[in-house]
Amino acid sequence: MNETNVETGVDAADSDVTESDPPLGVGVVTVASNRTLESDAAGEAIGSALEEAGHEIATREHVGPNHDRVQSIVLRVIERGDVDLVVTAGATSVEPDDVAIEAIEPLLDRELPAFGDLFTMLAYESVGTRVVAARTLAGVAESTPVFSLPGNAEAARLGVEEILLHEARHLVELARGNGGADDDGTDDDDEPQNDEATPIDAESRNDDGTDDAEPRSR
Repeated sequence: MNETNVETGVDAADSDVTESDPPLGVGVVTVASNRTLESDAAGEAIGSALEEAGHEIATREHVGPNHDRVQSIVLRVIERGDVDLVVTAGATSVEPDDVAIEAIEPLLDRELPAFGDLFTMLAYESVGTRVVAARTLAGVAESTPVFSLPGNAEAARLGVEEILLHEARHLVELARGNGGADDDGTDDDDEPQNDEATPIDAESRNDDGTDDAEPRSR
């Protein structure tokens, strides 16, 4: 039976930090005018969940909800050599100063729309139709996965614990071209190779290469 981390709700078996797979370096950016890094519950929730899963917070930044400033800070974090993954919290709803989505989206080379779909489904179970005001964004910028989450601590924790922690390393490897997957997301290893006999093929052949029509007598 898998052990579960009580605080994060993540199974120990789901932790992807091993001796062969070192921790991911994560950049966390808070976008808000009404809180600082010290009072940022969402950023704390994100950082704690990632660290408890074995990853490292390479940097934590705070920026006010100004379009150009948000874009500049997030780009700077993306370009850091010690950052494998970027997570932002805040300014993602529909108020006039919620500019994070609009600022970050142009930085992305590719978007991951399924992240938003999953988040909406999970959040609906917690807050019902109120989720219609919660916007999220995920994608890849300069081979670095980027996730933009709401500034609400519970919503941010939900996105990290229920989705991001399970897929972070896989997404980092895919973004860097190290995933070993086909264009449809499946692994080549999942399909049998035509030029090699499978164990069943090998066992069903006689020494002369012919197949037995009847079961062999014991």
